[in-house]
Amino acid sequence: MSKSQTDMIYADARTQSSITEEQAQFFMDNGFLVIKGALRGEELKIVQDEMEKLVAKGVAGVQDDPDYMYGKGGKSGRNILRRIEYVIDKSDPMKALLGHPFILRSVEKLQGRNFIPTWDSMVLKMPDEGIIVPWHRDAEVPEGCTDSRPIFNVDFYLDAADLATCLWVIPGSNKWSKEACKARIEQDGADRFSTEDAIPVPLEAGDAIFHDITVLHGSPAGDGNPLRRTVYYEFRPGEIEWDFGPHTREYLGLKQQMLLACLDRRAAVPYAQGEEPFVYDPVGALALGERKTSNTFRYPHLSYWRD
Repeated sequence: MSKSQTDMIYADARTQSSITEEQAQFFMDNGFLVIKGALRGEELKIVQDEMEKLVAKGVAGVQDDPDYMYGKGGKSGRNILRRIEYVIDKSDPMKALLGHPFILRSVEKLQGRNFIPTWDSMVLKMPDEGIIVPWHRDAEVPEGCTDSRPIFNVDFYLDAADLATCLWVIPGSNKWSKEACKARIEQDGADRFSTEDAIPVPLEAGDAIFHDITVLHGSPAGDGNPLRRTVYYEFRPGEIEWDFGPHTREYLGLKQQMLLACLDRRAAVPYAQGEEPFVYDPVGALALGERKTSNTFRYPHLSYWRD
């Protein structure tokens, strides 16, 4: 663990088994936490190669598949690949990645034993076509929820992110009101990205960042930027999902079984041999029942959305 000139605290997956109490508190206070070396060696190379296959498919053009999403290129104005959904279903190494023990022990520390994996996707900045991502929150905490545990994404960086491509965050904005966030977003609009109250988060390939869904973040448009691929796995405390959604309770059980299957996949891959596996052991209403197998790892959100 170290501090930079901006007093940022870093966790290090190469030397720790999970985040520390101090690192957890930094995340709660600021809405983000950098994890050094989450992916490395053989696993990093395999994941990079696997996601390059999906990128190549998307760049070639995908018709009638809503999982491949496109946007207007920042420089050329052409239709540019920007996002691919449900990457766990599309790739075995991404299934094994969901079982990453440092990540899951850290999620459990922040959310409790009943956490649920929800979204999984890859977001891209294509070379020299980086599309501006205006200041935004990913979502709001469900209305009426008083549970203080965070809902957050784990962002795995498959490419280095320098000042031309990295995420910018406004520390502590996870504690702001909806009105304060709305005012800050409207200050810039969709075509401007001012950073006077923000900090950049440059990362190396293999690093990760936890970011709260309520922290204000974004990135400027690229100009000569290299490729940046970021895989996002979102986790939510099961009790919040159980009481407030947005998914149905049926979805929670399906995703629990999916996580168990991904833990099995992780135990079988060569690069995970020797690591202490994570044991998923939820309790209460979310305690695990009988193991069930499924031929899919893709559970479309809208198919399990509450009314």
